[in-house]
Amino acid sequence: METNSIHMIALFLFCGTMMAQDASSGQRPADAVKFRVAGAVVSSVDGHPLARAFIVLTNTKNVSDRQATLSSEDGHFEFKQVAKGKFSLEGSKPGFIPQAYDQHEQFSTAIVTSTDIPTENLILRLVPAAVLSVKIIDESGEPVRKASIMLYREDRGTGVSRIENSRSGSTDDLGACDFARIPPGTYFIGVTATPWYAMHLNGTIDNQSASESRQFDVVYPPTYYGDTTEADSAVPIGIRGGEQVEAEIRLSPVAALHLIFRLPENGSHGSVTPFLRKMGFDGADVPVMGGIWALSADSVEIGGISPGRYKVNLPGSAPTEIDIATDGQDLSQIRGEALSSVKASVRVLGGATLPHPFFVQLHGSDGKAMSGGTVDEKGEVTFADVPPGLYNVIAGGGGKNFFVVKVSVAGGQSLEHSLDVPAGVALDVSLSLIGDTVNVEGFVKREGKAVAGAMVVLVPKNPEQNRELFRRDQADLDGSFELRDVAPGAYSVLAIANGWHLDWSMPAVIEPYLKNGQNVMIGTRGGKSITLPAPVEVTAAN
Repeated sequence: METNSIHMIALFLFCGTMMAQDASSGQRPADAVKFRVAGAVVSSVDGHPLARAFIVLTNTKNVSDRQATLSSEDGHFEFKQVAKGKFSLEGSKPGFIPQAYDQHEQFSTAIVTSTDIPTENLILRLVPAAVLSVKIIDESGEPVRKASIMLYREDRGTGVSRIENSRSGSTDDLGACDFARIPPGTYFIGVTATPWYAMHLNGTIDNQSASESRQFDVVYPPTYYGDTTEADSAVPIGIRGGEQVEAEIRLSPVAALHLIFRLPENGSHGSVTPFLRKMGFDGADVPVMGGIWALSADSVEIGGISPGRYKVNLPGSAPTEIDIATDGQDLSQIRGEALSSVKASVRVLGGATLPHPFFVQLHGSDGKAMSGGTVDEKGEVTFADVPPGLYNVIAGGGGKNFFVVKVSVAGGQSLEHSLDVPAGVALDVSLSLIGDTVNVEGFVKREGKAVAGAMVVLVPKNPEQNRELFRRDQADLDGSFELRDVAPGAYSVLAIANGWHLDWSMPAVIEPYLKNGQNVMIGTRGGKSITLPAPVEVTAAN
């Protein structure tokens, strides 16, 4: 079951209505049978019971049908008179991360009330919140004040392990910064700061007298835990529930580099000054501290730069990666590939009208949005300054996703839903969309018995080029699952027990599990649900 955000409810009143017995038979109607949902809420770390935890039971088909209770001193909770159906079971308590039953990422296992499914001895595990305390010191061991801290977390929500921004903060007068109530996971820390005594002098490249004062012209390079200045060498910090972890990072100053950029002769001057971005995790940029000064009538000096790997941006060209290592390095010869423009006309197959507003985005190979725009009244959208590369085209509007089934370039290629943008061109393309989708339902079993909690993955044909078509769910207590908004195409449905750590969208990772999957072909009959003809056999994760 895909889980919505957990509701924090201060006060809840529940009213139940008992249905009358069938007068002719003396028996209660089937839909009047009530069930009991009960169990214990415990810490996921050591299993000790949690008293006075707030527990909510919500009907997944009718969120207004909700009951709430507090756990007893021994962690016990109980809901009586529960109707037949599917329910999310959620818990929260100060000092713990709000959690749904057997939750993984945004998925959890729904409680299914039925005569043949036990629901009276459930264990709801809450994860204790962790605390990460960061201390930043300088080369003398003194605290660094007002240092900017970025906390990164490893994430597999896209099916590929990525390191994403999680939180940010700054150090106090003791050089300390605490991150409280963080969930378990693998974290990285990045720091940017300026030495309190630093003086970034202009004219140091050609001015000998100024260069004599360069002992103060220093910078702290962006630094990561492990006291390294490159993101690729950062040391991960594994944090478990309830831990209090301390991390110290020492900043070491280096001589600031001063770079030269010679201005073009067309008079544009400042408008083409390079913009430097320090490369961080997964293409993320780290702010670069420094300054720009006029060196002469036709050149500028860029100062306060630390050595390292950078992306250099110039207007009208794509970012270029370079190594900056020497003082006086000339950036004038850097020429990135020319940017392009893309004009797209959008139509929905079947003649349906586009909802308003309607958005189209170009996603790079890393899955991140590179360009986006709103379709106008003519059904067109234009993207300016698009770097060359291969993009997936994503579209949506009116509260639903639309799927690009064909991208046609004027006078050229036609692809399914990707667009290859050359350098320095103006492309006219046509996007053919479909808004009709289906939900795929089924059951996960092992040797004929229902399996709860398994990760269910819908794998599209050619997965490397179709990552946006993947769908996932978690098997409910009766083994049932529902994969929502599936676009037309050929797929395989598979179930993996304890597979939440896998890079499931990587073809090499998912390939061994496909032999136990069930093939399914989705046509263009949208707005309906289909049920798989046979249960999906679960496979244990490697």
